[in-house]
Amino acid sequence: TTRNTLLSLLYKLDEAEILNLLTTELKNYKRLVNPEKIYLGNTNLMYAFSPKINIGTMRETFFINQMSAVSSVQMPTKGDFLVDGDYLFEIGGDNKNFEQIADIPTSYLGIDGIETGYGNRIPLWMFGLLY
Repeated sequence: TTRNTLLSLLYKLDEAEILNLLTTELKNYKRLVNPEKIYLGNTNLMYAFSPKINIGTMRETFFINQMSAVSSVQMPTKGDFLVDGDYLFEIGGDNKNFEQIADIPTSYLGIDGIETGYGNRIPLWMFGLLY
């Protein structure tokens, strides 16, 4: 198959919500470029392929699945996800800090393993309420 055919198939799987394709914020012509990252459509699909799941990948898959239902999500130059071109998110466990995104005023942490948020630290489970 050609590159264009492969990209076409990937984007059809993205439209069917089997995959979530993440492109950079600089690439406006989404269908013409290779995605920077490819996530499965939801975390349940991850367990269909392997009983051992990387917790970081699972957290990011959950976030992009929930957030992309209501917003545009892109791959930023810093952090994990850029939402609606304005809000930068870094996803991680309860020890995650702002080290990677400290100089960006509209940056937030999506934290797994906490029940309540404070400041710009948002519990990861709360993004499940968006869907």
